[in-house]
Amino acid sequence: MSHIQVAIMMGSQSDLPTMQEAEVILKEFGVNCEMRVLSAHRTPKECAQYAEELIGRGVKIVIAGAGGSAALAGFVAAHTTLPVIGIPIESTALNGLDSLLSTVQMPPGVPVATVAIGKPGAKNAGLLALRIFGLSDKKIAKQLEQYRDQQKEKILKTKV
Repeated sequence: MSHIQVAIMMGSQSDLPTMQEAEVILKEFGVNCEMRVLSAHRTPKECAQYAEELIGRGVKIVIAGAGGSAALAGFVAAHTTLPVIGIPIESTALNGLDSLLSTVQMPPGVPVATVAIGKPGAKNAGLLALRIFGLSDKKIAKQLEQYRDQQKEKILKTKV
């Protein structure tokens, strides 16, 4: 397998349909990623070890999604200096508001970039990761410009 550039983590298998949105956009741009289910609460040692080993493996960005208390992104950010993008997963209790607040309210010194709740946020997490790569990768930067132009054309062609 090719070099993994993005680690996509989720707190539960039930988060997979949401997290796949990030994977799809990354693959569309040719960025290699891997997906793992690891919980900040149920597998803390394994989760910390995984996060701590990412830099040594050459991973550049982490996308982490979790629902409820949504501690995963912050937990990972506490165990690596890589950029971490947090996706609040929709929950049954508060429709993801609890996840959003848990993900976005990080203490100073432990930054997590937080995107929208659910599938739109997962897609944007992938796009944000691509924008970070685009700072040093001209090919990805060009692909992002083309993607933006395609989005614009879709809107302009919309008939009501």
